[in-house]
Amino acid sequence: MRAAERGGVPELPDIAVYLEALEARVVGQVLERVRLLDIFVLRTALPPIDSLAGQRVTRLRRLGKRIAFGFADGKWLVLHLMIAGRLHWTAGALAGPAQVKVKNALAHLVFANGVLTLTEAGTKHRASLHVAADDAALAIHERGGLDVFAATTAEFSTRLRSENHTLKRALTDPRLFDGIGNAYSDEILHAARLSPVTLTSKLGDDEVARLHAAAQRTLREWTERLRAEARDGFPEKVTAFRPEMAVHGKFAEPCPVCGTKVQRIRYAENEVNYCPRCQTGGKLLADRSLSRLLNSDWPKTIDEWEERQAGR
Repeated sequence: MRAAERGGVPELPDIAVYLEALEARVVGQVLERVRLLDIFVLRTALPPIDSLAGQRVTRLRRLGKRIAFGFADGKWLVLHLMIAGRLHWTAGALAGPAQVKVKNALAHLVFANGVLTLTEAGTKHRASLHVAADDAALAIHERGGLDVFAATTAEFSTRLRSENHTLKRALTDPRLFDGIGNAYSDEILHAARLSPVTLTSKLGDDEVARLHAAAQRTLREWTERLRAEARDGFPEKVTAFRPEMAVHGKFAEPCPVCGTKVQRIRYAENEVNYCPRCQTGGKLLADRSLSRLLNSDWPKTIDEWEERQAGR
């Protein structure tokens, strides 16, 4: 993954703080116009995006990792930031696209009190805008993931065990759980002291309860932390790699609980970060590509790995 794209997909805590900042700035305001700098960011043709001009924003919704702007005429504008998309606010009654000095801009939403700019770093333009005609059209963007805050432990258990996947896969599946991605799944699993590759069918009831509590606690704590960081300003430092995180993005750094070096497995554009002592009973999880390459030379435990590191 290119360095410009290592910001990571904004997840539930990031989107929640974005929504709070937008609530104070655009709800009740008229969208004067939309200026697209990259035509490919718009993924729908009907209704036309120009039909939103002159409409008042009446409400906002979070759809998983998406942000939806609701307008007085019933239409919705759905924004998906994907990996490298970010939002920026330029305040001022005289602000306009010409006055906005933001790199990598894809679109400007112009209001009387300021301009909301969608940017995307890197070369893989995946951020998107969709216009939905009504609530029924908006429902297409709902993935059906369970809200871990609203769910009881029994409901969480039922959803978790509805398909047999690794815990990492289950937590990050938007059809199963709402708003959890690569970064916070690592943090949740570390807080729950569970291996990311444990199958959901293998979990005991106490482990499920521990995972549910860890998910609620981790997401709540990080939402509060990001809210405090933004204060009354607009969140400008949205990233999945934060120095306060326990394991995500912390490869080879000490676990804050036990001091063991954090390990990772990379796959596609994602990675699994975990503490082998806290989460896997001291066992290293073999990266499949490395396992094929190293075969029996691949260390099986963290003790063996540390011995090899010390011998270099």
